[in-house]
Parts: sequence; structure tokens; C-alpha cells
Amino acid sequence: MAKIFIDGEAGTTGLGIRERLLPVAGIELRSLTGDSRKDPAARRAMMTEVDLVVLCLPDDAAKESVALAAQLGNDAPKILDASTAHRVAPGWVYGFPELERGHAERIAAAQHVSNPGCYPTGAVALLRPLIDAGFIAEDHPVTINAVSGYSGGGKSMIEAHERDHGPAFELYGLGLEHKHVPELIAYGKLTRRPIFVPSVGHFRQGMLVSIPLHLDTLARKASIADLRDALRQHYENAALVRVIETEANGKLEPQALNDTDQLELRVFGNEAHRQAVLVARLDNLGKGASGAAVQNIKLMLGL
Repeated sequence: MAKIFIDGEAGTTGLGIRERLLPVAGIELRSLTGDSRKDPAARRAMMTEVDLVVLCLPDDAAKESVALAAQLGNDAPKILDASTAHRVAPGWVYGFPELERGHAERIAAAQHVSNPGCYPTGAVALLRPLIDAGFIAEDHPVTINAVSGYSGGGKSMIEAHERDHGPAFELYGLGLEHKHVPELIAYGKLTRRPIFVPSVGHFRQGMLVSIPLHLDTLARKASIADLRDALRQHYENAALVRVIETEANGKLEPQALNDTDQLELRVFGNEAHRQAVLVARLDNLGKGASGAAVQNIKLMLGL
């Protein structure tokens, strides 16, 4: 039995991971209760008893947990960090198995894996194959628009929407300093800082990430079908990522993949105007958080 300790299991992501792991054979979940959950000595002792620790904590607390594990030397467990703290840190493997050929094997062999953010999961999934194929230049001026359900905003945002019936829709991060931007640059393979405009709607979960493109500004001549084919080729063997034909009505709603770990990619466009919109749809709590974590856990433990 592989033993797993979820440090911060009472939060939204931790609860989602726990729920998804319960039916998985070959796993034993270990927990701390009461005040011991915040006791460094108790957490360090737990780390000596498990094979893998999942961190569902604020960034500073996640760094503290990594430091505790480091004290154990060769006896330290593997770590999967769901916070933002280590997503571009040296020595950490990015937990998006579909990133490129051989990346799932790197996750499986890693001691430290960082779980992707929900927005970057959609944006990187769209951008990276097209950059690797030469259609989009690494210095292309990219704009990323996204809308998420309010569950992605943490405890305070959840309370604001569920208790106070928060706004129907709002843009945020308009200072253009969102914490996901370094991750988007690093794994999207961008050399020019993208403009990232996130938003939240008054629905609990679900996400759309969209990237508009002028086809005549791309590094390589492309049709809408060329872009779609490049995505299909990249993800042809991916269990959780699918490239979908676009809807004839030109509409897409964000909640259709709720409670799944799937990620859908589409290329909408108008050849006459030489314009396209890349769109990713996912559950921000599924492939955008807990579902991605379980996918990485299985790789890291050889399940």
C-alpha cells in the first residue's frame, strides 16, 4: 500500500483529491487531526511514515512543509505541491503530463512535482503544441482571456458568492501581475510576457480559457484546420485531453465538464477574416486542480 498524507486536506483542493483517491486501489490515506494539523513536529513525523505528501496550502506554508521534508534527507517522501510556490522553481517538475513527449515519465521519476494552476492548464495546453510546431513564435504578443467559477478563488471568494450572492461577473487581476503569469511564460514557452485577463462568474465551478489570434501575424502560414490538426497530433494519445470540433452556433458554456477530469480544446475561427480563437474548457476543480493532482499522484507512485 502506498501511503499518502494530504497536508491541508480540509480545503477545496484537498477535499477533492481525497474524494478522488478513496476508490483508488493500493493507496492508504493518512491524516492529522485537531491542532496537530498545524504542528510542525507532528507534520514532520507524519512525513516519515508516508511515501508521498500532497501540499494543499498557501504558498508560505507549502515552503515550510518542503523545508520540513528536507530535514529527513534520503528518507523524505515525494512531494506534490498544489500551491503556486514551486511552479517555476528549480528542481521541480511541472505536473502537466501532456506537456511534451516524455514528460509523464519525468513526473514519474521526480521527487518534487508542482501541480499546475487552473488557468495555465488551459492556456499552456493550447499554446505549447502550436509554439513547438512553429505556428506561433515564442515572442508573439499573446492575449489570454479566461473565466472561472468562483470556487477557484479560495475561501473568501466562495463565501462572498455563496453567502452574499456575489456579482454575476467580474474582471480581476487588471494590474497585470497575476501569480499565474510566470507559469504561463515558462511552460507556454513564451519570451514575451502575455496579457492575461482573468474573470469570475457567479457559478461554482467550470472554466473557459480563450486566446484570440490573427492568422496573418503567425510565424508560419496556417489555416484554422492546420491549428486544429497540430493540437490533435500533439494529444492523440492523451487520455484526459481531447480536441473537439467547434459548435456551429459559435457558442460555448463553461460548466459542461464539471465533476470530470477532462480538458477539451477547440479552434474557432473565420477564414475569410483570417482570425481564430483557441478555447480550452475544463473543470477548474478537476483537470484544473484535484483531478490533475490525482493524475500526477498515480504517475509518481507507479499506480
